[in-house]
Amino acid sequence: MLIAAPLLLAAVPALAQDAPGMIISIIGGLAPDDLLNIRATASPDGKIAARLPNGAAVKNYGCKTVNNYPWCKVEDTQDAHIVGWAPARYLSPDNPAPAPEDAAVPATDAGLPQEPKAPEPSEEPQPDIAARLGRSGPADPPSAADISAIAMQDAYALAFAAPAIAESDTPAPDAGSIPCARQVGQPMTRCKISVAHEAGDSVVTVTWPDGGTRVINFHDGQPASSDSSDEFRFTREGTLNMIRVGVSERFEITDALALGE
Repeated sequence: MLIAAPLLLAAVPALAQDAPGMIISIIGGLAPDDLLNIRATASPDGKIAARLPNGAAVKNYGCKTVNNYPWCKVEDTQDAHIVGWAPARYLSPDNPAPAPEDAAVPATDAGLPQEPKAPEPSEEPQPDIAARLGRSGPADPPSAADISAIAMQDAYALAFAAPAIAESDTPAPDAGSIPCARQVGQPMTRCKISVAHEAGDSVVTVTWPDGGTRVINFHDGQPASSDSSDEFRFTREGTLNMIRVGVSERFEITDALALGE
C-alpha cells in the first residue's frame, strides 16, 4: 500500500480533469448478507430500483441533503440501467460534489414525495474506467482490481479536498435527534426521536435515517428494554445513557431528552 500510494497520488490531477464531480464509491457497512436499497428518489419511502451488496462499486455523481440526511446519486458500474439514490453513510468514499439536477418526476413514484427523475445514463458524461487507468481503445468490463484502484484514487483526492469542504454542509444536531449507529464499525450519525411519558416512565422511538425504528423503554429513570429480542445493555456517563442493542446498534440518549428533565 505504501509503495502504491505515490502512483495513486500522481493520478489524482488527471482524475479531476477527466471526470469532474464523479467518483467511484464502494458499498459497505451493511449487515452480513444484507443488501443496500437503491431508490428512485432520495427518500426512505422512494421506490426501490435495485439492491446491491457490500463491496459493490458504484459511480457516485454527488450528494444532497434531504431532511437533514445526505443521499447520493449513484449508478452501478456493471449495469448502467441501475441508477438511483443511496444513503451516503453506506458509500466510501463519500462525494462532496452536489448531486446533478434531475429532469422529471418518475411516473412509478406518483404516490411518493415528488422528486425529479434521474436522467438516463446517456444524458450525463460517462467517464471510461479504462481511460481513468491510462489505457486506450475499447475496454473489457472493469475487474475488481481496476475498481479498487479507481476507488483508492478517489479516496486520496477527497482526502486532499476535505479541508475545503465547509463545515456548514454537515447537518447540525438538534433537540429532536440523538447520536446513533446501526452497523458494526459504523460512525455515529443522527437519528430522529419522539418521546412519550407515562406515570414517570418514558418510551423513546428512534427513527433511522434510511427508515425503520427502534423503541427504547425507560423505567425508574434508566434504560430498561427495547422492542428487539437482541441483548439490551447500557452504561452511564453522568446524565448520558450509552445504550447497546445486540452487537451493532448504539444509541446515546441524555436524561433530559428521555425523561424530560
